[in-house]
This record gives sequence, C-alpha cells and structure tokens, in this order.
Amino acid sequence: MAEETKTEMKPTLGLTGLTSNAMALIAPGAFLWLTFFIQSTTGITGPAMWMGVAGALVLCLSTALCYAEMAKLYPGTGSSYYFAEQAFLNREKAWRYARISKFIVGWASHLYYWIYPGVMVGTMGIVCGYLVGTLRPDLMSASNPGMLFMMAVAVVFSFAVAYIAYRGVNSSTTINLCINVIQIMALLVFSGFAIHYRMAHPEGSVAYQFDAVSGEAYTYEFKTVTTVVAGVSTDTVVRDASGMPEPKLDASGKPVPFHISYAAYDSMGKFLAHPDAKSVISPHHWSWVFIQATVAILILVGFESVTAMGGEAKNAKRDVPIAVITSLLVQGFVFYFIEYFAANYFLSSGYSMQSATGSAAPIGDMMVIVGDALFGAGHGRTFMLFEAATVVLALIGTTLSCMNTGARVTYSMAKDKELGGNLGLLHNKKLTPHRAIWTLAAISAVIGCVAVVLVFGDGGAPSDAAIAAIPHGLFSSFGYTTNAKMAALPNSLLTVTLASNFGTFLLYALSCTLCIVAYHKHPKFSYVRHIFIPVFGLVANLACMIFYLVGPFMGYGTKMEPLSALGIAAVWAIYGGIHFLTSGKAEGKTALYETRPAAGTPSA
Repeated sequence: MAEETKTEMKPTLGLTGLTSNAMALIAPGAFLWLTFFIQSTTGITGPAMWMGVAGALVLCLSTALCYAEMAKLYPGTGSSYYFAEQAFLNREKAWRYARISKFIVGWASHLYYWIYPGVMVGTMGIVCGYLVGTLRPDLMSASNPGMLFMMAVAVVFSFAVAYIAYRGVNSSTTINLCINVIQIMALLVFSGFAIHYRMAHPEGSVAYQFDAVSGEAYTYEFKTVTTVVAGVSTDTVVRDASGMPEPKLDASGKPVPFHISYAAYDSMGKFLAHPDAKSVISPHHWSWVFIQATVAILILVGFESVTAMGGEAKNAKRDVPIAVITSLLVQGFVFYFIEYFAANYFLSSGYSMQSATGSAAPIGDMMVIVGDALFGAGHGRTFMLFEAATVVLALIGTTLSCMNTGARVTYSMAKDKELGGNLGLLHNKKLTPHRAIWTLAAISAVIGCVAVVLVFGDGGAPSDAAIAAIPHGLFSSFGYTTNAKMAALPNSLLTVTLASNFGTFLLYALSCTLCIVAYHKHPKFSYVRHIFIPVFGLVANLACMIFYLVGPFMGYGTKMEPLSALGIAAVWAIYGGIHFLTSGKAEGKTALYETRPAAGTPSA
C-alpha cells in the first residue's frame, strides 16, 4: 500500500455532491428510527419531543450560518480546525494564539467526530437485531435483541463502511446521493400513513394494539392473568404455544374489540399519547424542551461536514456555504418536522410512549400497525421490512459521511504534527486519508460495542416478564438480568449519544466564537451575521451544555447518563491538555507562536 506525504486531494465535488454528503449525515431515515427511542427514555420530557427538535434546529441554523460565513473566507480541508488557525493568523495582534486555538477546536471536534460514528454502528446492531427478531422470534427478541449479536454487527459494519470511505470520496458521494432519495421517500410514505391512521381512528373506535413479544398488531383486547412478581401484583398477558396473545372474551365467548384511546397520562402519571395535534407541537414545559434538544441535536449535526471537504470541492468558496445551509434546511426544517409530528401524533393506547421506551425500534413497531391497518392483517410486517431496508441504507450513508469528515479533521491535525501515528498521510492512488479512516473504524467498533452493551438500561429496562420471554441463547439473552438491576444501570446508548452531543455543543460554541474573530474589522463585516447570530448560537450551545449538569438535579430527565457524558468529556479534555504539552515539546513547539506563520488569504 504505497503512500506519499506530498500527495494532495483533487477537487472533484460540485454543489450537488457537497450537499449530498452533508444531507447523508443528517439522515432522516436513520435518525427518526434511532432518536425516537432515545428521546422516549428521557424521563418525563417525552411530550416535548417535537419542540425539542425545533429548538435544536434553531441552534443549528445559527451555527450553520457561522460555518457558511467562515467557509467563504477560508475554503480548505479541516473544517473548524482550519478555520481556527486562519481566523487567528489573520489578526494583527492575536496571531500568537493560533496553535492553541486550533488544537482546542480540533480536539473538541474529535469528541464529536470519533464518538458519533460509534453511535451509528451501534444503531446498526440494534436495527439488525430488531430485524432478526422480527423474522425469527424463536431465535431473538425484536424488542430486546441480544447484546453480543448487536456487538458483532457493530464491528463488522464499522469496517465495512470504512472500506467504502477508503475507496474515495467520489464513490461515497454517489452512494450518499442515491441513499438520500430512497430514505426521504420512504419516510414520507410512513409519515403520511401514520397521520392517516390517527385521523381514521377517532377516540373510542376499534383499532390495533401492538404486542411486543410476538411483534404483531391485534384488534382485540388481550386476556390477562394476575401474577405476583417480587411481591408486586402484575397483569400478565396469556399466550398460546406459539407466543400469540390470547383474546379476552365477552359473555358470549367472542373476542372483545380493542377500542383506542388518546389519553395523555396513565393512572401513575406516565405520558402515553398526545390528545390532539396542538399537543404534539407544544413545549409543555420549556425545561423539557432543553432536555429533548440535548438529544435531538444528534439528528441535525452534519451540516458542517462539507467544510471539511473544501480541498475536494471544485468551487469551495461558492458551493460549500450553500451546501451547509441547504442540507440543514432540507433535512431539518422539511423532513424532520414532518416525520416527528407524524410519529408523535400516531401515539395512542395501542402504542404509547411507554411502549416506545421498551422497544429497540419504536418506529418499526408503528410501521407494523399502520401496515396492518392499510394493507390487511399480517402485511404490516412486510411494510416494516421494506421501510427498515431504507433505514439500513440511511445508516450506511450517515456513518460513511461522518467517517469521511472525522478522518479529514484527524488528517489535518496530523499533517500539523498535532497527532501522531502517520495519520496525516494520503493513499497515493485513492487520495484518501486511509490511516485516519482505519483508525476511526477501530474506534467506532469499540464505541459501538459500548453503546449496545446496556442499551436497555435505566428507563429503557424491560420488565421481568419481557426478560423471561427472550429466547435463551448466548447471542440472544446474554446480559439480560432483572428489571431492577438493569434499571439501576445507565443506558449506554444514551450515555454515548450525550457524550457525542456534548462534543457537538462544545465544537459549535467554539465555531460561533471563531466567526466573530474571523470577521472582526473585516470589510464585509455585518452586525447581524457576524455578531448577533454568532452570539445567539454561542449562548444557545452553552445553555444546552449547562443543562447536562443542572437538568438532572432539577428533576428533568435522568441523572446517570448526562453526568457520565460530562465525565467522558472531562477525561478527554484532561488527556488533550497533556497531549498538547507533551507532543508540542517533542516537536519543539511552544503553546503560543513566537514567529508569525504564513496565513491563508481571506477573501475581501
């Protein structure tokens, strides 16, 4: 595998290619499937899910404008890392801080770019487990897939996507463009079906209810028997030999029809469904919106990815800023708003928010119900499998896009000798940062395994009855103990997601600050674009970061996951400081420049 340190990237991407790569990272198909489950486990804040997405979008738009404005000045490879260097080098007095500023930005971005792909490969493990459980419920539970199975999928998927990234950005762009079209169409179809289902089934009408064990939907009430588990009386569904729930019978011996309800809360105060459309888009409590936004940021990040591909863009100054804003508006403002409204509006007594917290794929369960309602009983599973195939494609696209972006930021830092291990080398034929790509693949595989090991911890802990129903086997039931023990442990997927999101908030806050620095006394300075909006973005990002700490102690959401995420960020920051000092000393560098290096020329 030949390589040369002087090999350079070739500009081959136009506006369509750049936008497609960013849109792939903001993949509605993958993230609606993933984040609806994560957001449903955040305690009492579930009713504010849609507004949390809206809040995250406002935050991202303010940050996206900052990225777009800096891309006009400094087109190149490295995204915020490159912007940080150029913004300070072009200042008459602050140029001495260029090295330390770009390292802080680059190191913070790795907390995001190195963890985010791991979340995606872990999600692929969950999706594959759900699909295997759906097709072969005798081998695996669809609602609670086997942990070892999900880990194995995460490892294989990580290196498979890395191979595509290694082959070159043009192959990646073609794949991402096709995936974008397919997943958008598929999710719009589901959204339309979900809204139609809700409107066609008013309060009290006969409808479907979902059974997590069999993975099917039924139009009758389930027969139950009261049992005592750990001293607590529990109503357990009676099942036949195949695991199908038996119907509750009326006085004449006929099955009792299931009548749908849209009651907001149950007798214990747990949120179930939205009574009307207005409830879906309402904040309910603004503190809940903050909690939901700290998770929802995961679905919108990626618009900045194209700023790392400036070296491969044909007209970086013109196309990169357009791609940044366009990708976010199309995916976020159009498709996510529709999809999250449809999924939340669909909730009912037949499939409530509490049902979602105990499932590996709530959106898949919803697809089974709407498929049965529209195409006939038994056909919902086929509809779900078709939609799930597009989610798999979306996961490939978003993981591929993030690996490409993360590897290029790592490559840029390594070229500056801020990272070692020959990560700053390009393959002389593929023209890709192959060392960085394969390193990121290994890191993603490890993080993906960590993400799924306790994916049903804390609020997502399955009931003892659900655990007992899981098929026994090393790859299907290993790691499942009791509801009490699993509920006492943090949800690993939520923890890893919040750690990645914390890195995102940190990076975005720094990028908003860089925009202010870059345009200070610039001929094209605008108070709105270069002061008001960046300051708003900075404050919004900092507010979300602060909520990681204060939110749990105010009784909003869970405590273990955000505090664990803060611990990961703290360790990363400490290690980064040590690495900065030791690597700089080894390379003969000082923290502050003593002589001014040459800077890129900003456009006037």
